[in-house]
Amino acid sequence: MVRIDFSHLRILVVDDNAHMRRIVRTLLNGFGVRDIYEADNGATGLEAFNQFVPDIIITDWAMPGFDGIELTQMIRQPGANANPYAAVIMMTGHTEKHRVTAARDAGVTEILVKPVSAKALYQRIVNIVVNPRDFIKTPTFFGPDRRRFINPNYTGPERRKGGKANTVRQSPLIVTARLSA
Repeated sequence: MVRIDFSHLRILVVDDNAHMRRIVRTLLNGFGVRDIYEADNGATGLEAFNQFVPDIIITDWAMPGFDGIELTQMIRQPGANANPYAAVIMMTGHTEKHRVTAARDAGVTEILVKPVSAKALYQRIVNIVVNPRDFIKTPTFFGPDRRRFINPNYTGPERRKGGKANTVRQSPLIVTARLSA
């Protein structure tokens, strides 16, 4: 497992369940994260996002008011907030294909299945920190590229259709979260 110094990461945890927020906070503290903010619904999550400008948002899907999908869509609006490129980890117990597709299409970076394990959360954060996804901007979408590996020779059915997409390369968060020896 890769060991990373997470002490410089800023993470926002958005969940209406105080017990789940406490579990995630405890895990993040165990990884070495010191800068953790919490919100109990999508509206206060968006306010906290704009105020604290986190590197990573960990949000529940189902919340009263507006949910994690709506929060992600608001975060992904370029020009509407401080950092539309922030990584979003969506926590959910519902992993049906149509839900995963909806999360991806909203701009979610990673899915984290409940019940949450320390290993799964750690792996998602390491992936975001060490190997951030490029962002795609088209007239109808702005968010992380769903492709983890780019094969220019691929011509299969999942090939992107439509007009040219602008790609925005993301730098690793290792600038703030240093690899430890």
